[in-house]
Amino acid sequence: MVNMGTETEKLEFKKTTGELREGLVSLASMLNKNGYGILYFGVKDNGDVIGQRLGNRTLREISQAIANHIKPQVIPEITTELVDEKNIIKVEIRGSDRPYSAYGRYYMRSADEDRELTPTALKRLMNEKEYADRIVDIPAPVQDLSFAKLKIAFVTAGLTVDQKTFDSNAGLLTKNGEYNLMAYLLADENDISIKVVVFAGKDKTRIIRRNEYGGTCLITAMDRVTDYMESINDTKVTMGTHKRYEEKLFDMASFKEAWQNACLHTRWDKGNPPAVYVFSDRIEIISTGGLPADLDRDEFYKGISRPVNIKMQKIFGQLGIVEQTGHGVPLIISNYGKQAFDVMENFINVTIPFSFERKTSEEIDNDTAELIPAERAVIENMGRDPKITIKELVRDTGYSDSYIRKLISGLKDKNMLVREGSRKTGTWILK
Repeated sequence: MVNMGTETEKLEFKKTTGELREGLVSLASMLNKNGYGILYFGVKDNGDVIGQRLGNRTLREISQAIANHIKPQVIPEITTELVDEKNIIKVEIRGSDRPYSAYGRYYMRSADEDRELTPTALKRLMNEKEYADRIVDIPAPVQDLSFAKLKIAFVTAGLTVDQKTFDSNAGLLTKNGEYNLMAYLLADENDISIKVVVFAGKDKTRIIRRNEYGGTCLITAMDRVTDYMESINDTKVTMGTHKRYEEKLFDMASFKEAWQNACLHTRWDKGNPPAVYVFSDRIEIISTGGLPADLDRDEFYKGISRPVNIKMQKIFGQLGIVEQTGHGVPLIISNYGKQAFDVMENFINVTIPFSFERKTSEEIDNDTAELIPAERAVIENMGRDPKITIKELVRDTGYSDSYIRKLISGLKDKNMLVREGSRKTGTWILK
């Protein structure tokens, strides 16, 4: 006996058309999950081919049932196949106008099961239909925008920038030719707030500092937040009998994944940008927008992604900011467990606990706390030799030319460094 494998999120088996109603439920369920599905009649649940009796109206009856009972209407492709000298019926269906119902009810595929959607999940699914990639349809509040920083990021990533077609190629325009909300987020200047708030203890009773990194290209703001968090990621050194043990305050890779995902998957149209809260015992990264209706918690924990901001994800992918491997959530879980994620209806909060107690407020509340080690190395070398060249900085610090230039640009943005004089004979002035 021929076996056709196992049922999946995109494949369903039914023994006969006597299970037509159940088959249509599976089709609607697969459409809601993947926009695609295949249903076979004449195959047992375990994949064994047993055959389907064919009458003069069998295929037409299937087609009519789909037209009458799956809404919105879809046009299936219905064919017969001969397998192991037995006739089976293949129904292949595609659609992007979700949510789809079968017999007036809504279902979502999960593995090989068809689960009826709760009213809340159905509402989210309908909202996602309305808001999918909404940031490319909403006009920017300001239309006088420039994108020098974004273009530099493209060039740095080895991508070609065509000045004439950049706006349209990058997806920065609405259908009416206006700059969209995504363009506003990625513009050199905007009014988007990106904050890192540091608290004195384990609650929000007393704020030590409130760092504002917004007002600029989101990619730049994300980098500045990452740099700041790197600067407070202290190392605890313990001397053993024969070994020196070093332990970081938190896993930086896990933070970066959580922070990048928060910026990418947040619902920017809601007006609540992602934020980072630093307590004495943990970090919290919060973003707006819960899980998509077609993504359950198990799939989320496995790293399966359903991005709302599709075109922004494409840009982030081109720039190497995010990867398509889906390893971010599993990485965080491997280090901190599933309890690191608090998934609410409208928010996702990621908590990264510290390995040891963070420094006191007096120790961290100073200007140099915002400098990462690489920036300190640049400043120290400039302090010793104000006329030092970038080539000499590369030699003395061991960092690459492009990274040194990025560090210098960041120090200038922080108003900590200026250049006086010509490019060749000028002097670095530390403010």
